[in-house]
Amino acid sequence: MSVVTTKMQGDIAVVTIDNPPVNAASQAVRQGLLDALRATEARQPAAVVLICAGRSFVAGADIREFDKPFLEPMLPELLNAIEAATRPWVAAIHGTALGGGCELALACSHRIGAPTAKIGLPEVNLGLIPGAGGTVRLPRLIDPIEAARLAVTGKPVSAAKALELGLFDRLAEGDLLAAAIALAKDAATQPRPEPLLTRAAPKVDRATWDAAMAKLTAKARGQDSPHEAAAALRDALDHDGVTALGLERARFMRLKASPQSAALRYIFFAERAVGKSPRTKDVPPRPLARIGVIGGGTMGAGIAASALLAGLGVQMVERDTDAASAGAARVEGILGGALNRGLISEAKHAAALARFDAASDYATLADADLVIEAVFEDMAVKKQVFAALEQACKPEAVLATNTSYLDVNEIAASVTDPSRVIGLHFFSPAHIMKLLEIVVPEAVADDVLATALHLAKTLRKLPVLAGVCDGFIANRIMSSYRREADYLLEDGALPHEVDAAMRAFGLPMGLFEMQDLAGLDIGWAARKRRAATRPASERYVDIADHICEAGHFGRKTGRGWYLYGPEGTPERNPDVEALIVAESARKGITRQSFTAEQIMTRILGCMQSEGAAILSEGIAASREDIDVTMVNAFGFPRWRGGPMFMQTA
Repeated sequence: MSVVTTKMQGDIAVVTIDNPPVNAASQAVRQGLLDALRATEARQPAAVVLICAGRSFVAGADIREFDKPFLEPMLPELLNAIEAATRPWVAAIHGTALGGGCELALACSHRIGAPTAKIGLPEVNLGLIPGAGGTVRLPRLIDPIEAARLAVTGKPVSAAKALELGLFDRLAEGDLLAAAIALAKDAATQPRPEPLLTRAAPKVDRATWDAAMAKLTAKARGQDSPHEAAAALRDALDHDGVTALGLERARFMRLKASPQSAALRYIFFAERAVGKSPRTKDVPPRPLARIGVIGGGTMGAGIAASALLAGLGVQMVERDTDAASAGAARVEGILGGALNRGLISEAKHAAALARFDAASDYATLADADLVIEAVFEDMAVKKQVFAALEQACKPEAVLATNTSYLDVNEIAASVTDPSRVIGLHFFSPAHIMKLLEIVVPEAVADDVLATALHLAKTLRKLPVLAGVCDGFIANRIMSSYRREADYLLEDGALPHEVDAAMRAFGLPMGLFEMQDLAGLDIGWAARKRRAATRPASERYVDIADHICEAGHFGRKTGRGWYLYGPEGTPERNPDVEALIVAESARKGITRQSFTAEQIMTRILGCMQSEGAAILSEGIAASREDIDVTMVNAFGFPRWRGGPMFMQTA
């Protein structure tokens, strides 16, 4: 069966792409479109409507073809041919038109979108730029700086925004195909718009352009493709369309062969491969309509808000009515922020609040299908909570712990039916961070695991399965390289040097800056809890303990690894630096200087060594699990692929 078909509706030809799941522009689709173009040029209908079956317009190229020789017909030549057609082509867009799908729409003479459609050029997320005219045609259709915003950031725009920009000619009211046919009939009676490729490039003041590009590329953090996209857009303004198209294609091909694009394509597929278990194949999850959240602090409120935004009902439980009110206020603040930023409608905001309640009585959890505790990181406290949950919840309810480090097997063993207990480790802020570590204890039932995976999908989280150990995947690796950073301090580095090396590597924040932001008292409490079980042979750096003993906990106290003035900007702390030097001397360590590369070699090597141990112990099933975790938990630069990918790249 052909993936592209053509049928006549009166004097309008309707060309339909049907290439599930997202109508990717594979070789079969490209060939089918070329055949449809030839057929319609021979038949000469009044106009052509291009539409897609399924849930989306063309959502991009077939990325699986990128590591193989390209097959004819090539997308740039196909789109040039469509743009040169003698009859109007109307792109009818629903779902998403991304990358090659957006470029296909641009090659059509007219575009109409469903109200829920989105369109964009996300190639930078794969270390690429558009390669079939996206950077050439778009700035000839809409404001060039707005065109650059789409190509440089990779963020799509809504149908309403596309209409406002002039990217869509109309929005469909009611049936998309009927509306597209109406537009096609109108287009057939009007003079053809000049093809975008042959239009003169608009003029943009150079200083205005440079300032806009500097702002758009400011967050690239070492990734090349945003800068390359900006340069390609500049080429489109400086040259005629045909010349700019050749420059764009050459840039695309060079980037396709780059290490950064290889890493980004790897992590793209890795994120789609994780979160699967043979144990859950054909195993239905338990019902999941209302969840409970124990604890209304930052984490608990974030989990509750995430569930509410996903359409679930939430019952929050706190230790007393005052704490419950404070927790409810945090949740309401998150929902209000989403409303103010236009992320949800008034109706969705009101519906979310109607599904939420906060109380101090565990009895309110009687109808909860799944309960997540997010209380203080202490085993005795966790066991008290689970004992209360066992009394209050129905027997089939899933009981989950949000612990970051504690033994989930021990928590599960504290209840009568350990098969209902699982670990759900969210990352703060839980309503924003995509990663969800699903910690699988020994006794957990298959349908409980299936329910956890279903919850992740419902919350639009990225699930990674982890075994039980101290810190699981994310925090075990982070604890390891945090120790290595402490060793670097004693060996000769200073906090600002370590942090600068990490930022230069592409991480969003240095480790010591991050600790100051989170609060040094959190790590201090954890170290004190583990002190009794710490091996006597382990090298221990107590510099952070001394800082905490002085009552300095980071940003919230104005002093930590750094000093913080009224503006909150970190400045070097001479007292801490003197303490570091004194500790080296006390231990008889001869301090040495380190380059940024040497610092990152040690930190990266530590990540990789710990990752290898996690794999060998079966805590993670694959290197993809580790790399996806590091990218999404701690901002490891996507364009490097992850520490395990770097080890083998």
